[in-house]
Amino acid sequence: MDNNKPTLAIYGIQDRFDYEHPFYVHDHNMALMQNGKVEWFLQQERISRRKRDNTLHIHLKTVLKEKKLLGRDYDLLFVDNVVGRTFLLQSGEVRFEAPLNKQLSIGLEKGKCWWFGEEKEAWVLNHELAHLFSCLPFFGNFRDNSLLVHFDGGASLSNFSAAVYKNNRLEWLEYHWDLKPYSTLFNANALVFAIIGARLPEQNAVPGKFMGFSGLGNYRPELGKWLKSNNYFQDIWRKTSVFFELAKKDWGVDLKYFDQKDPFIQDVAATLQELFTQEIVTKLQKLQEKTSTENLYYTGGSALNIVANTRIVNRGMFQQVFIPPCTEDSGLALGAAAFAEWKKHGKVEENSAYLNNWGIENYKTDFSEETINKVADQLATKKLVGVCNNFGEAGPRALGNRSILAFAGSKELAKKLSREKKSREWYRPLAPVALEENVKYFTGQSTVHPLSKFMLLDFAVLPEKQQEITGAIHVDGTARFQTISDEADNPFLLALLKRLDEKYGIKALINTSFNAGGEPIVHTEEDAWQSAQKMQLDGVVLNGKFVQL
Repeated sequence: MDNNKPTLAIYGIQDRFDYEHPFYVHDHNMALMQNGKVEWFLQQERISRRKRDNTLHIHLKTVLKEKKLLGRDYDLLFVDNVVGRTFLLQSGEVRFEAPLNKQLSIGLEKGKCWWFGEEKEAWVLNHELAHLFSCLPFFGNFRDNSLLVHFDGGASLSNFSAAVYKNNRLEWLEYHWDLKPYSTLFNANALVFAIIGARLPEQNAVPGKFMGFSGLGNYRPELGKWLKSNNYFQDIWRKTSVFFELAKKDWGVDLKYFDQKDPFIQDVAATLQELFTQEIVTKLQKLQEKTSTENLYYTGGSALNIVANTRIVNRGMFQQVFIPPCTEDSGLALGAAAFAEWKKHGKVEENSAYLNNWGIENYKTDFSEETINKVADQLATKKLVGVCNNFGEAGPRALGNRSILAFAGSKELAKKLSREKKSREWYRPLAPVALEENVKYFTGQSTVHPLSKFMLLDFAVLPEKQQEITGAIHVDGTARFQTISDEADNPFLLALLKRLDEKYGIKALINTSFNAGGEPIVHTEEDAWQSAQKMQLDGVVLNGKFVQL
C-alpha cells in the first residue's frame, strides 16, 4: 500500500439469493479515507432508498462516476462475508478474488483484481477485523491493553472473535461459532420469529423488535433451563406446535397461537434476552480475567443490544467500554478503510457520528435563534417536527441530524408518532434525547456514560420522574437516552434542548429516526420533505431552516 494514496474500501459482497429484500448479506457501504481522515462515507440504502440495501455490486460504477472516482488512484480494499470473498460487479467490469484460508488473518490479504479495464492491486480484510476497526473513526487509535471483541450473526470464519491489543500489536485470542445459538436468537430463531410474527423479508428488523418486546416480560430462571434444554426452539420452523405441546405439558399453559399479550410468551422473550445477556457478560468476564485488559472495544450486530451493553458497562470489569454507532454491518467499509489508514499512517482521526455525506458534501446547518424559538414552540404544543441537518448519522440510529422530534410527556403523542406515522408495533418504545444534566435529573446518576451519545445504553428512570417522559419510557421503567453534552455533540439539539428547558421546563424530547415504516432514514433535503409530507408531520427543519407543513 502507498502512504500517499487514499484508501477506498468497499463492502459489497453479493447475497446468496436474489430476493426483493436483503437476506444473508445486507447494509452495503463504501468509504474513502486519506491521511487517517474520512472524506466520504456511503451507506447504499440512503441513496437507493431501499432499506438495508445490498445492491452495490450492481450500482458501483454509477456511484463511483458521480464522485469522479473511476479515474482517481487509490489503494483498493474489499471486506468479505460468511457467504464468500469474491466481489463481482454485475456487468463483469470488476472482479476481485481473495485467497481462501482456513485461518483468520491478522491483516490485509492481497487478492487478484480486474478493475474497469485493467489489472489492479487490491486487498481483502476479513469481516471480523473490519468490525473491530470500525471503532477507530469514532474513538481514535485503540488504547493500549485493550480487549477487542466482535459478536454478530456471522463473519468470515466466526460469529465471535476476540483479540488483545498491547504494545501496538494485535493478536487473536479466539474466533469460533460457539456463541452462534445466542446471536441466532435475534436473527434466525424460529421461536423468536413466531413470537414477533416476522416473515423472511423482515429478518433484519427482528433484533430491534425482539429487544423491545422482551422488555414486557420477566426473567424466570426455571424458564431459562427449559429453553436451554430444548435448544431454544431455534429450529421449529413450520412446527410451532412443538412449542405449544411442551408449554402445556411442562407448564400447564394452553396456547393456541403466539399471543403477544400473554404473560407466558412475554416471560419467554424476557428470559431469552436475559440468557443472551448472561452469556456475553460471562464470556467477556472470562476474557478480561485471562488477559487483564483494561478497556473493551465491542462491535458486531450483537453490540446493538442495549440491555446487554448496559450490563457490561455496569458490571465495571473494564475501565472504559467503546462501541461505535455503526457497530453492525453498515460500518464495515469504515472499519476496513480505518485499518488500512492505521497501517499506513499509524493513526486515524476521531470523528462525530455524522459521517453519512455521500452526495451532500455541501450541506451545512446554519440556524438562527428565531428558528430555535419556532421549533421549541412547535414541540411544546405537541407538534411533530422532522430534522434534516448537515450530514447523516453513520449506522442505524438517528442522533438528531435525521430525526423526528416530539414532546416526551404524552403517551398519546408517542402512540400517534410510533404507530400511526411510522407503522411500528405497539410494544416498541420510543427513545428520549436530553441534555446530560437532565439525564442525571431523570436517572439520579451522578455521571452518564459517553456511550449514551450513540443511544447504546438504557437507564432506569426514577419513578417520580417517569411521568415527565411517559411517551419515551418503556414498560419496565427504562429509557434509551441520547445524551447531549456540548456543541461538539450536536449544536442544533443543544440549543433547542436548552431553550425548551429554560422557556417551558421541558427536559427531554422523543427522538426517533426520520423515516416512514419500511423505508431507510432520509438522506437529502428532498427525502426529508417527501417523508415529512407522507407522514403528515407538522414541520421540518432543513439545514437549519424551519418549514411549517
